[in-house]
Amino acid sequence: MQLSPQQLEQYDRDGILLFPNLFSEAEVAVLRRDVERLKGVDAECIFREGESATPKVVFKMDDVHSPTYSAPFAALSRVPRALATARQILRDDRLYMHHYKLNMKAAIEGTVWQWHQDFMSWQMDGIARPDMSTMMVMLEDTSEMSGCLYFLAGSHKLGRIDPTLDESTVYKLWATPVDRIKAILADSPDPLPITGKAGTAAIFHCNTLHASGHNLSHRDRWQVYMCYNRCANRPQDVPEPRPAYVRGTDWTPLELAPEDAIIDAATAAA
Repeated sequence: MQLSPQQLEQYDRDGILLFPNLFSEAEVAVLRRDVERLKGVDAECIFREGESATPKVVFKMDDVHSPTYSAPFAALSRVPRALATARQILRDDRLYMHHYKLNMKAAIEGTVWQWHQDFMSWQMDGIARPDMSTMMVMLEDTSEMSGCLYFLAGSHKLGRIDPTLDESTVYKLWATPVDRIKAILADSPDPLPITGKAGTAAIFHCNTLHASGHNLSHRDRWQVYMCYNRCANRPQDVPEPRPAYVRGTDWTPLELAPEDAIIDAATAAA
């Protein structure tokens, strides 16, 4: 997929681009089937919440050495619609995956993610520059009722904001301090809700402020997040680093896969 000059200009201005129906129903079906398998895995890189102990976050599906490895999800990160798009956004062909996760907001029980910037955490991993971008892919139809993401367009230009640790959810999150985000919201356009059909994707700057609400619907909300970083921006050693499942430790440049790699991965596993 080739981005237009207008799309690149929009990304630089807003810190986010939206791609309706970027992935097909067949590809989404393959990924959803593997989510059902992953839900049964017992590993430290899976966090659960609610009375049903439904997974809230699953990490590292792209790492062949991880108990949560998934060939279809690994293929997703390397198809041109994902990897080539990230290469254009970051103006660099040598990218690695710093962070890969599946966020699952269970129907009724799925809780909020507070306002935050991804680079709040990435800098703590030893990454010097915010030369990073994340692609999100919807695996379910997403509405405001089901706890969609909200983005504050242009907020990446504020730079990294010193965070505070939010311990209100099962997975602790470095979030924007309440007083600071109130002031920013009061002086900004309305946040942009990211809704759409399964297969819709968005790519956003690591300093773009975003959040999501409680899932009040009867349907689960599943979304994949793939954070690409320039190999030249790889993290430096830091004392007491975060667990390996939340940060990339393999800085080998990712290679493009064929466009049909997701379907092929499912066929090979059958």
